[in-house]
Amino acid sequence: MKTRTGGFPIGFIRGGLRDIKQIDAVIAWAKEHDLEVIDGIAAEEIPAVQAAGLRIGTIDLPGWRELISADSGKRTEAVASKAEFIRNNAVHGPINYLVVMAPEDPSLPRAKNFEFMVESYSALVPALEEARARISIEGYPAPGALCCTPETLRAFFKEVPSSVIGINFDPSHLVRMRIDYLRFLEEFASRVVHIHGKDTVLLTENFYEFGIEQPPTFAKPIRYGSVIWRYAIPGHGVVRWTEAFRILQEAGYQGCVSIELEDVNFTDSLADRQLGILQGARFLAGC
Repeated sequence: MKTRTGGFPIGFIRGGLRDIKQIDAVIAWAKEHDLEVIDGIAAEEIPAVQAAGLRIGTIDLPGWRELISADSGKRTEAVASKAEFIRNNAVHGPINYLVVMAPEDPSLPRAKNFEFMVESYSALVPALEEARARISIEGYPAPGALCCTPETLRAFFKEVPSSVIGINFDPSHLVRMRIDYLRFLEEFASRVVHIHGKDTVLLTENFYEFGIEQPPTFAKPIRYGSVIWRYAIPGHGVVRWTEAFRILQEAGYQGCVSIELEDVNFTDSLADRQLGILQGARFLAGC
């Protein structure tokens, strides 16, 4: 299954099928439904996925918080261990490593954590280049997280300009932060190495009730969201996927798009999660 615009292969993040423990069963389900990509697998599962003729969107770089630690010794050890992990996986070919730039201590000044991040990832670049691997930064706005907005991404790319440092484009996070995701692509499309197929519903009626600056006093947040927004499968939110794919196509993007299932309407059972992945994928196939 591919997107209509750009012909980008469509797949899913394995966590959406967390009830299925064996990778062979996950692979069989993907192939049965014409899905071409699996994300979020363990390093030891890479050979099985590749042997099945499927693509791997990203795998997680373990222990990423250690790279943004105030402890210089811990940072040095983290760079060495991540470099070894990357070199060990080089035998499988180029790999995209997903990271969130979440610091070990989010209470520190953001500018200080930015310095730690620049130091660590600058030191990691040689191992990435040697392995033909890439970092795929997801802009999930965890507490203290960096590289979620144009401001810090732009600054980071200035300090660490290597092309092995890239972006995992997930418009759902940009929408919830009120950042223009299409303008974001116009600026950063050349840095995108992978896409998460996840959308966001804006609960605009609740903007009046709660505003956007304070937490609610009595209302309960929605799972995978808040009282004014929630994540959704592609097609159930506000993202203009065809336009996003057009910008990426014109920028020469050659990667994949993987459904990240965090939609409260499709998470109660394995059957629900499978339905959510397939509905999201089929929507993107028409975009």
